[in-house]
Amino acid sequence: MTTLAVNKPRAYEGVPVRIEERAAPVIAADIIYEGAAVGIVKASGHARPLAAGDRFAGFADAKADNSAGGAAAINADLKQQGFIELTVTGVTITDLGQPVYASDDDTFSLSPVGGSFIGFVHRYVASNTAIVAFNALNYLDPYAAYGAREAISANKTLDIEDNGKLFWVDTDAVVITLPAVATPVNCTIVNGGSYGTVAVNISPNASDKVQGPDLPGTDNKDLINTKATAQRGDLAELVTGDADGALVTRLRGTWATEA
Repeated sequence: MTTLAVNKPRAYEGVPVRIEERAAPVIAADIIYEGAAVGIVKASGHARPLAAGDRFAGFADAKADNSAGGAAAINADLKQQGFIELTVTGVTITDLGQPVYASDDDTFSLSPVGGSFIGFVHRYVASNTAIVAFNALNYLDPYAAYGAREAISANKTLDIEDNGKLFWVDTDAVVITLPAVATPVNCTIVNGGSYGTVAVNISPNASDKVQGPDLPGTDNKDLINTKATAQRGDLAELVTGDADGALVTRLRGTWATEA
């Protein structure tokens, strides 16, 4: 991925708010182009073309050329809230309200893995295009509690190092196998597929159960996010360590125990 090399004027809906008194001092020897998603460098507080992991500060209102200047030699004026049209990889008409992430100043997706939260899908426009509601001062990443996030595209068996992780499952029929109860793994498993495209299977150890709200808790039976009604963001929050198997503390979407 590369940052913008030219201005990219954006299309906005309504009147985006431009807060000049909070214009951001620019990092040394860099250029922020018009339309770029702007991030804040954690170590210094300076603005730059957004890099994954930065705190999102808004979209550049104009080009800020500090290529020959020191840190904070100039400021970048930002649009900090509003509704902006963006290319969002994989967005579909069923993704209203889904969080949007940036992996650089011009690359946007719905996956929380390896990106910075910027806003929510406000309206679907066309394939891979949406109006995104953003508010750099007030919107919060719904997955902010998870510092460790991992994309899952193939079968995976969890281990002790997976404690505290958020798993983003982006491939149909992937099976996530839990370890035996002697190895506690507390994690959250999220369906990352668009509506009706991805089934998620959580498989206990052969002698264990997956137990939770209205679940029968049967040895060696998977907990399945039903594909026909599965929606991006469906999730199961798991706490393991019970003698009989994993405990589900929270479910979103339609889940059922394997027949």
